[in-house]
Amino acid sequence: MADLKPFRAVRYAGAAGPLADLVAPPYDAVSPEERERLFTRSPYNVVHVTLPESEEEAGRLYRGWLEAGILEREDELAAWLLVEDFVGPDGVARERHGVLVSLAAEPYETGRVLPHERTHARIREERLRLLRATRAQPEPIFLLLDGPLVGGVTAAPPAVEVDGTRLWRLPGLDLTPLDGRALLIADGHHRYESAVELAAELGESVRVMALLVSTEDPGLHVFPTHRVFAGRPDLAALREGEQYESLEAALAALAAASTGRSAAVAYRRAGAELVVGEEGELDVELVDRHGLDGISYTPSTVAAVAAVEQGDADVVFLLREPRVEDVFALARRGERMPPKSTYFFPKPLSGLLFHPVEARA
Repeated sequence: MADLKPFRAVRYAGAAGPLADLVAPPYDAVSPEERERLFTRSPYNVVHVTLPESEEEAGRLYRGWLEAGILEREDELAAWLLVEDFVGPDGVARERHGVLVSLAAEPYETGRVLPHERTHARIREERLRLLRATRAQPEPIFLLLDGPLVGGVTAAPPAVEVDGTRLWRLPGLDLTPLDGRALLIADGHHRYESAVELAAELGESVRVMALLVSTEDPGLHVFPTHRVFAGRPDLAALREGEQYESLEAALAALAAASTGRSAAVAYRRAGAELVVGEEGELDVELVDRHGLDGISYTPSTVAAVAAVEQGDADVVFLLREPRVEDVFALARRGERMPPKSTYFFPKPLSGLLFHPVEARA
């Protein structure tokens, strides 16, 4: 069973300024332009640690913030209830509930935590160097919990509230009902694997912050990541499926297609077509046959279609929404999906809480 515990969080103190100026999306959701904007918003914005000029600078800053009282450590152990109000890429408003806890980072071979996507060695090494330098985690790994969650919303005002996110302390929460339940990494594979590598280097257990969201939570939704290709005249001219009179008709055919075979809608300025692949193949694997040259990604159908109509893309492949139960089943079989196969939205904010990366949190 996964080793879950409450922890003594590190939080921004009042001296740091308004929390809205300090939090940020996680490192992999920040564009270079947004990074520059957040850098100048506050000298204490969390991107100075998550996307630093250098790992050494991030470690120096984090320790300096602690010494100067910009960051303070909580006196009590606690789990935290996190509630996120958001509007998804589909334009639908939702509310998602989760619990923040401390998790022992263990190799996948133990079967306690399951991955579902493949990772890149370069990104793992980047995150590992940062973890070595800071010994702190400013953003949680996002895990799916198979079955109901513990801990509910109380009438008390939240301890933290910013950008549609609210946090409540749960100091006496009993986590034993979660023992033996499967945990699947929804987002944060690189950070989790980096923590496992650091534990191996140190020869001791390393604990990290994890957001647990139940597979039964009404606000949980996994979006597809559509593929956008630019600078690919070979794909602009390719015809590989059944053509339809309109994009709407092609999307309707995609929705009705069997889930036993891979399928996607290829949309070009010349029209839309339904492309069907092999039995047992993932939709993303069907598109990945074309390689990664010129590719970019978006969860927004509107943005993908606009890229073609504005002449910024040769073709986009519109994918179906992955089903959580299918992702879990694949992970239990020991299989992994290609990167950018799922888009769990929203990604939890960085800087709400910091978790010291140590054997005892």
